[in-house]
Amino acid sequence: MLVTGSIAPQIQTPADQRVLAEIWVGLTAPQKRLSAKFFYDTRGSELFEAITQLPEYYPTRCERRVLETWMPELMPAFAPGTIIELGAGSSEKTRILLGALQALSGRRAYVPIDVSKAFLQATAQRLRADFPTLEVVPVVGDISRGWTLPERLPRPRLFIFLGGTIGNFAPPEAAKLLARVRQAMHPEDRFLMGIDLRKEAAVVEAAYNDAQGVTAEFNLNMLRALNRQYGTTFELTAFRHYAFYDTSLHRIEMHLVCERGHTITVPTQGSIDMLAGESIRTEISCKHDRDSVTELFDRSGFSLLELRTDPQGLFAVVEGVPVT
Repeated sequence: MLVTGSIAPQIQTPADQRVLAEIWVGLTAPQKRLSAKFFYDTRGSELFEAITQLPEYYPTRCERRVLETWMPELMPAFAPGTIIELGAGSSEKTRILLGALQALSGRRAYVPIDVSKAFLQATAQRLRADFPTLEVVPVVGDISRGWTLPERLPRPRLFIFLGGTIGNFAPPEAAKLLARVRQAMHPEDRFLMGIDLRKEAAVVEAAYNDAQGVTAEFNLNMLRALNRQYGTTFELTAFRHYAFYDTSLHRIEMHLVCERGHTITVPTQGSIDMLAGESIRTEISCKHDRDSVTELFDRSGFSLLELRTDPQGLFAVVEGVPVT
């Protein structure tokens, strides 16, 4: 049951009001949903880094192996002036590229873009210490909504989108996101993207239901972060983590299932009764193959140059160039 009415505003900035409106739209949809970007407060970013170290979570290890074998060849050949990373997080895998970038002569820069300001600033500080000759210019931005790049960056530029994060967007939204990347690029620039490949459902589901429960805590932390930052009233103890692979759509879905009905208040928007058995979808992670990536690139203004996988064929990194 939906309960409408005015609630005393707790958040005043226009940006916060937009977030609250977005939360409300998601919670009042037939399938309740919240954007995966809400995972990444400082604690959420830390939990995700812990997930990447779990034995069940293959994407990070597999992507790192591809980068370690490919980048010593690609980086000197392309010699980018700037690396621009979408959804940078801790930039741990990116260090493989940054080491090669720093080894090149001339002015070089790294621009990490991420939604979590505190986590991004801490990452930038560490990178400046570890790569002293690189210009590290962090940009706080929501990659799903667009971003503004610093001016006068060294060229050519290598845009990177690692970790299989493109899978968090259904194909139409993924194409729109990549089209924005394409619009920011010059003809001489290139694009690298990590993609999680299609495989047996059991392998994928194990990666999102780890035995230690870190992914479950990561999922629940979204509600904790929203309560703290925006004054929502999710009862964390009323929810449990649930993740499954949809073979027809080739994607994992993460949900928070409500086990005890309660009322959720969204400041300035209203209140909604959530019933036991209902769920909030917090993430999708689409899995791809060469054909689906080619189609995605075609729709967004790229041409696929190369696709390289790890030895097990679980994960791939693709290289694209803007179509002129």
